[in-house]
Amino acid sequence: MGHQTSKSYINLQNRLDKSPQGAPATDTLFKILEVLFSSEEAELVSKLPINMFSVGKAAKIWNKSNDESRKILDGLADKGIMVDIAYKDTKKYFLAPTMAGFFEFSIMRTDGKFDRKLLSELFHQYINVEDKFLKRIFNLEPPVTRTFVHEDMLEAEQELTILDYERATKVIDSASCITVGTCYCRHKMEHLGKACNMPQDVCLTFNNCAKSLSDHGIAKKIGKTQAHKILKKCIDLGLTQVGDNVQESVSFICNCCGCCCEALLGYKRLGYMPKINTNYAPKISNCNGCGLCVIKCPVDAIKMTDKKAIVDIEKCIGCGVCKRFCNFDAIKMYRRKKTKFVPKDSLERFVMEAIDSGRLQNLIFDNYNLWTYDILRNFFGIILNLKPAKKILANQQLQSRYINGITKLYYKFNKKVEKVDYSHPEMK
Repeated sequence: MGHQTSKSYINLQNRLDKSPQGAPATDTLFKILEVLFSSEEAELVSKLPINMFSVGKAAKIWNKSNDESRKILDGLADKGIMVDIAYKDTKKYFLAPTMAGFFEFSIMRTDGKFDRKLLSELFHQYINVEDKFLKRIFNLEPPVTRTFVHEDMLEAEQELTILDYERATKVIDSASCITVGTCYCRHKMEHLGKACNMPQDVCLTFNNCAKSLSDHGIAKKIGKTQAHKILKKCIDLGLTQVGDNVQESVSFICNCCGCCCEALLGYKRLGYMPKINTNYAPKISNCNGCGLCVIKCPVDAIKMTDKKAIVDIEKCIGCGVCKRFCNFDAIKMYRRKKTKFVPKDSLERFVMEAIDSGRLQNLIFDNYNLWTYDILRNFFGIILNLKPAKKILANQQLQSRYINGITKLYYKFNKKVEKVDYSHPEMK
């Protein structure tokens, strides 16, 4: 790399790269970090745990007073880098992920704290041009995001099969707090002269994430009625809802277009893998060949063949946009045979992603000030990344209850990822 980077930013990149999403080192990433973090902030954040922590824990790690530490953490939360949440009778903090997280939050700001044009150019280079970070994100299992079907495009019989967590409307109705902010993707493209004319103030966040963004002036708190209006407006415009891949306490739903949205662009660019589709898919019959569905599909999953529209089900994300704009009632939505596995909450998804990416040890031993934890992280990293036969042999030789427990946890979640029980009532 030709970019000259100080040690504090290298330490920060190493810390970010320990999480399941990671942050692969490139010159562009270091330029982004230099915009978002001061050198002192970079060094301090590089020492923080991956898991949620208190002011007291940060103060101990940093060797600072609680008041000093709280001021630094709140300043980072003001930037959208740290998320703070009420936990029992106190406040807890955790470092926002890179995506969806502080990358987006930095662009959502409208107070001039950051140079959004510069950041837009850097994010575009790091995510839309370079491959390392995008491949890391899109190869995570389970995926970070999932698509929500347009509920009003389902047939009457399908209304009986849709699960609550598959409904964007249910996410709104069950949220404890809702905010709306600037669409990171379209705003970024605007600075590059590539944005479409779809609205930008439509990015919805929910629950603890929304409260933190609202408290720190990053997004505007709204009521459920207004949130439903924003959702309906975006659906009527043909935008696709892509959100947090969890069943409970969803953090965000973006209203996406196929020309600007990073999730949809990445999905197409990397060969339509992994799947972020809904549990629905369209079937086209009696097509008159107008081709409007081809134009409206956000992921180019529909082609014209012999003047008839044909859906590639393997590429289709099941949003229902094609049916919305079919003027001849030639498209019907049906439920796919297998229901996709969706993690219960962000913790379950995070642990499963950590296992999938070989980083579970970083979550368990996440005090980066202790040299003993460095040894244990390296040790368990080797154990958890062994092939199954060698892992069993190592476990027998070491005779450690702790290793046995971690190995069982590994297999438990790996089994969940690899084989979902579709006979479970909720999966039918």
